[in-house]
Amino acid sequence: MLRLEDVRISQGDFHLRADFGLEAGARVAVIGPSGAGKSTLMGAIAGFVPHAGRVTWQGRALAHDPGARPVSILFQDNNLFPHLTAFENVALGLKPSLRLSKEESLRVADALVRVGLAGLDNRRPAELSGGQQSRVALARTLIRARPLLLLDEPFAALGPALKADMLALVAEIATETGATMLMVSHDVADARAICGQTVLVADGVARPPKPTAALLDNPPPELRAYLG
Repeated sequence: MLRLEDVRISQGDFHLRADFGLEAGARVAVIGPSGAGKSTLMGAIAGFVPHAGRVTWQGRALAHDPGARPVSILFQDNNLFPHLTAFENVALGLKPSLRLSKEESLRVADALVRVGLAGLDNRRPAELSGGQQSRVALARTLIRARPLLLLDEPFAALGPALKADMLALVAEIATETGATMLMVSHDVADARAICGQTVLVADGVARPPKPTAALLDNPPPELRAYLG
């Protein structure tokens, strides 16, 4: 279980509180108005944002070092290195040195196949479409095999059909690996599509998760205003 125990984030005039738990394997959307703190919440879980309180996984406090946390995070800009090939960008998820064993090289190749990029190993990001770049970033996340998967609007720039494909692929991978997934999105349709629970971030509070359909079908006032 992922637990946020009296987590409090303060950045100047911005304040956010969170106190809730998520069962292992849950798929959870994080929604709310712009500037409410959705990405900040994800950063706290990943270890990038200082906070009071505790973030625990399976009953143990997470390490202060982000690299030591059982977390993979996928950002909107994909964080691909332009001078590296698709294969090398994925391989970074295993070894920053890129000095892979034969077995590790096979794992990278398999990850690229898994996300539909067979035969594109040697292409650099500039030679790939936006959707293909997203798949490279997803393959790198997949190969890290961390139990917590955080997605901060990684597919927001994609067209509707391609975004739907990527969301379906993410949901499939999360189910196969048993990862606990949190996904920030400005589109509530994304939450309905793949997330059984939703955390609403508004008015300085990240609310405990609620069943997605029930929350969106009967939204509280602060969510109703966000939905328009």
